[in-house]
Amino acid sequence: MSDQLRDQLRDESRVELRDQFFTLSAGQAPADEVAHYRAQVNATETEFAATIDGLAISWHPTARHKSVRFVEAELIDADVRELFARPSEDAPYLAAVFVDPRELSFRTYENILPLDRLFTGVPLDLELTERAELAAGVHAFALRLPADARASLERLDTLNLYVPPLNAVSRGGERYIFHSALLADALTGAMAQALPEPLRDGFSHVNPVFRCNRFEPDDTNFHRHRDTPYYDAGRRHISRYTVLLYLTGGSAEPALDLTPVASLTEIDAFTCVVFDQRYEHEGAPYADGRKVFLRTELVFAAPKTEFTQDPEIGELFSKACYLTGESVFAPELARHADAYYNQVAAAHWNGLVPRTDSEPYVHKDFRGVRFVANGYDFWFAKSDKLSLTECATIALLDYFNCKIGDSAFRALCDTEVIEADNTDWIPAHLRDRPSDSAVAPIDKSLFFPDPEDPHDDDMCCPFHRSESFDATRHDEIIGLYEDAQTASKAHIMPAPVVMLGEDVLLDPDKFVIRGNSIHVLGKKSLTPVNFAACWNWGGFPDMYIDVESTVGVADFVVPPILFTESDDCYHLQFDFFRNSWMVEHEQMNIPVPKIYDGVRDDDDDDANFQDEMEYVLAERDRA
Repeated sequence: MSDQLRDQLRDESRVELRDQFFTLSAGQAPADEVAHYRAQVNATETEFAATIDGLAISWHPTARHKSVRFVEAELIDADVRELFARPSEDAPYLAAVFVDPRELSFRTYENILPLDRLFTGVPLDLELTERAELAAGVHAFALRLPADARASLERLDTLNLYVPPLNAVSRGGERYIFHSALLADALTGAMAQALPEPLRDGFSHVNPVFRCNRFEPDDTNFHRHRDTPYYDAGRRHISRYTVLLYLTGGSAEPALDLTPVASLTEIDAFTCVVFDQRYEHEGAPYADGRKVFLRTELVFAAPKTEFTQDPEIGELFSKACYLTGESVFAPELARHADAYYNQVAAAHWNGLVPRTDSEPYVHKDFRGVRFVANGYDFWFAKSDKLSLTECATIALLDYFNCKIGDSAFRALCDTEVIEADNTDWIPAHLRDRPSDSAVAPIDKSLFFPDPEDPHDDDMCCPFHRSESFDATRHDEIIGLYEDAQTASKAHIMPAPVVMLGEDVLLDPDKFVIRGNSIHVLGKKSLTPVNFAACWNWGGFPDMYIDVESTVGVADFVVPPILFTESDDCYHLQFDFFRNSWMVEHEQMNIPVPKIYDGVRDDDDDDANFQDEMEYVLAERDRA
């Protein structure tokens, strides 16, 4: 552990910030105590301790890192792992981390927790009985299960894993999302036995991703909505029915409203309700106690001929995801994101119904480049200073909210929300706000200069060196240097975008314009590398390979970006959610090696050097 982090751990105020968060999360503290705590957090500015999935994580709340998430502790760097709290006694392998919500994108909105360990060794002999058909496509069951299985399910409410949902404006209560293949398999077997015959046709399995929801009597309703169907294009799997498993019983007016077809005012503990996802529904908190339920869905195998692809549905979903992230900066966008999600869910079953109200657009200024976006469309004013490839680069960075230096792209933008009935205003709006250039091209071969020519000395290894030994010209060290270069090149050379500190650079060769499409070329498969070296057992200082610099790379696997152009404007369209495409995005920091030709202090705690060299060696071993 570095001295800086040891100092943090000794800083009792930060430890108190960490521990008090979980005390106050119980909701019993006076309002003035909560206000005092928030003021302390807002006054705390510290560096993050590690990164996971591209997110900078802190072990306590700070002015920036206010969103709590739970991750497997073993994923956190060992040097700082002990700083992070383990708030769940029943799931001690989960650590609480705090992230900057401005860094989230659609890849990291949800925090899905692995909870299979809670059900390992538990007899999950589940049986659904007392089936009642409440309406067409709506069925209720009583869940019978062993006492140990019942206790395991009830324990889900006491794990201290609840977090406010991103769409808290429309849903109320708290929830967390978890994955359990064991629980899903047990429910799959029970459903296969209990479902009425028409529902068994094509039934595949229960989705192993569950949402655990909790409502207190004074919470707001989960507003009327439709559930978005699960869809796996590769397996031809789609969800058709929502499953609600109530872990507590109670009453409300009503507790579950499927108007106009059905409603439930009294619900017993371990009641299971299955209903067609075409139905809108709403849930109210129990009037007489805590309401806790799990939500998942029944997944079916569907014939290929059943689906009609409607690109407008993907367009809407892309907008909904984008506006969810933007609502961190502009809360008024949350209601628009929620409306888009509901519009998408309805369109899967009933066709797309156009909105009749105005739509939101976001005008952004990134280092002098001004553009308008809605998550599917991106508009840029044409100018001599702004190339089409630069427009594509900025749109990619924006959509995926990539990190530039220590900041997320969206946090670096000045943002203005504009609601309008159409897009006619955009060209003139941008023309009045001319753009500069913010992304320059780069020749990435400059990162990898050729080594010196080896000298004629035939020393077997550096340990037998003379005073005139020159590491930069030793043939075996040059070989290791070239191998380290190869490991770094495998990531840097294919990447369309690289970051050098706060600078963003693009590789023009990775953006191919054909017709009205921009093809973004990503990483190819890694070339096997033979890292044969018999002499480098002596530790990092004696390997003579140091880190010249660290280069951030952003690699994208995306469909072609469509564009049109007018006299004034480039209009780019990203169809990220076409069913025929799987979207991937990877961002990482890659060490650029150099040969170290000096004396290294054995006591030098060069953690960065060691971390980067461990990365190079890991790449070597993987290759």
